[in-house]
Amino acid sequence: MSNHDLILSTPAPARPWRERLGSAMPLLVLGPSLVASFVYVFVFTGWTLYISLSNSSLLPTYGFVGLDNYASLWANRRWNIAYNNLFLFSGFYIVGSMAVGLLLAILIDQRVRGEAVWRTIFLYPLAVSFIVTGTVWSWLYNPTDGIQAMVRGLGWTNFSFALASDRHYAIYAVIITGVWQSSGFAMALFLAGLRSVDSDLIKAAQIDGASTFRIYRKVLLPTIAPIFLAVAVIQIQFAIKTFDLVAALTKGGPGISTTFPAIYVYDLMFQRGQIGEGAAAAIMMLAALAVVLVPYSLWVVWRRRKEAGHG
Repeated sequence: MSNHDLILSTPAPARPWRERLGSAMPLLVLGPSLVASFVYVFVFTGWTLYISLSNSSLLPTYGFVGLDNYASLWANRRWNIAYNNLFLFSGFYIVGSMAVGLLLAILIDQRVRGEAVWRTIFLYPLAVSFIVTGTVWSWLYNPTDGIQAMVRGLGWTNFSFALASDRHYAIYAVIITGVWQSSGFAMALFLAGLRSVDSDLIKAAQIDGASTFRIYRKVLLPTIAPIFLAVAVIQIQFAIKTFDLVAALTKGGPGISTTFPAIYVYDLMFQRGQIGEGAAAAIMMLAALAVVLVPYSLWVVWRRRKEAGHG
């Protein structure tokens, strides 16, 4: 047997157990989280979908009734009001928080004195939970103890600021509170985008004699256009899943004027014991999220492949 054959037939030395453990460590660390995510996202989603097609009431049962729960859901006036409220809230909430956040980001981008302090102040609402935010703003909207009582105590006896108590305007109280809560988040992303723009582009525009307003409109804002889309998608997710803010601020009232889909799902499942219809409502909320997230994910993948193709 030649030396070459001996070399080929010699078994490779076994790797030390520490090296094997080190190579397997990422899988050991991520494995439980991946399994839990799979169960919670796919298994429970599938189970909820099946329950929505069953005759479940107080407890889950597995008698198949088809789309009866969905038909009953969309025939319910409260659900239709909840969905209309969701669209109204989402539109004003997303546009308002992005507009305020962009304005704050542009102001801070001027290298103002005490920038770190201003950033902290504007970001502070983001550190507060929606439950706390809703509770505090419910005090401010309270006509007997809040802003209305304070202003009337100063002499303006005709002043009115009882938004949350008026069924025609209560939804706008929720919108104002949501915009206050989320504007800091939008500001942080916009400010990071503005600071990441190549300074050579700005200098070139300044050399051409462009004003500050024109630089922002023609150079900076178009450059950070993908951030606008990302912020909008994230805010839409917040809007669709809105529950705690409304629960603390208006509890869905007055009447059903500020009922949202998440509030209605909770009421069906845990107050009325209509699990089948509640599961159908939850699936409709998931569908609303999918309408937003799936196209956005496909766009992100397409954009990355396009950038990779251009090298």
